Amino acid sequence: MTLAGTDATQDGGEGARTLTAAAVAKAVSGRLIGDPESVVRAIAPLDRAGPDDLSFLASARYSTLLATSRAGVVLVAPDLAESAGEGVKSRVVVEKPHDALLALIPKLYRAPAREPGIHPTARIGRGVALGENVTVGAYAVIEDGASVGDGSWIESHVVVGTGVVVGRECRLHPGVALYPGARLGDRVQVHSGARIGSDGFGYVFRQGAHQKIPHVGRAIVENDVEIGANTTIDRGSIDDTVIGAGTKIDNLVHIGHNVRIGKLCLVMAQVGVAGSAHIEDGVILAGQAGLGGHIHIGKGARVAAQAGVFGDVPAGESWSGYPARPHRESLRSYAALFKLAGMIRGLEKLLARSDA
Repeated sequence: MTLAGTDATQDGGEGARTLTAAAVAKAVSGRLIGDPESVVRAIAPLDRAGPDDLSFLASARYSTLLATSRAGVVLVAPDLAESAGEGVKSRVVVEKPHDALLALIPKLYRAPAREPGIHPTARIGRGVALGENVTVGAYAVIEDGASVGDGSWIESHVVVGTGVVVGRECRLHPGVALYPGARLGDRVQVHSGARIGSDGFGYVFRQGAHQKIPHVGRAIVENDVEIGANTTIDRGSIDDTVIGAGTKIDNLVHIGHNVRIGKLCLVMAQVGVAGSAHIEDGVILAGQAGLGGHIHIGKGARVAAQAGVFGDVPAGESWSGYPARPHRESLRSYAALFKLAGMIRGLEKLLARSDA
């Protein structure tokens, strides 16, 4: 595939390349309809795309947007290939347009440039082990005895605490803090403002005051985990807090001490997980769900947005509501609740007639 043309700068400062419609079709093994020389420089939704943009249409639900779109190239599913779209220069027919779009993103957008080396303002402590091709940004601090694996990128103002282990090909975005006791596997990405390994919320009431429980456990993040901005993951009190391989955690999530999250879980924004909860593999926790302490969420379970979970959730089940219960049961409860006002009015009329 040939990459042509001039560079452009997109939001976020990442450089973009250009692709012809013919190159797009070749890259995704699609069938081209229209001008093979149409050039795209960026990606945009159908309703906002211009002549230099690549877009996609995967569902008939949005086919009306194609009729008025001005996109240069549109990826379309086979059953939508003939959809009207006079303003579109070219269409590329593929079985899965969304997957094709994901494959094209790295061909259009360059990753931010990274130059291995240590910025002169960074502080490196005693006994620090840095692997090959490591980048340490401005004003980053790597404290005594820490280690950073090959190819990792420590951006500006990151703090890597004493004895912390960072694996290979990790990326710590600006302002991340890893407390002593944190341990990251390989290919972990942590976004700005996240805190990993801070003390959990543990106190005992003694002699008229809340006495702090010392935390000596670790915060362990396994391979291929991504952690969103301003998320906090507490270290264990005595046991470890563990985030399983391949799990993805959104922004503004709190994970309490001694929590164990399995592999390939999805934890969405503003979820709170209280201490010592155990979450098995493949669980989905939707936004603002709250999980009580010492509970067990079974493998593949799904917890709906804003659910309040105070007990165990069996494997494979979907729970919702407050307090959380099986989803269908929760829907029936809400349906009955919404009927309650009308039932009360009916009862009041019945009582009024009986009193007359």
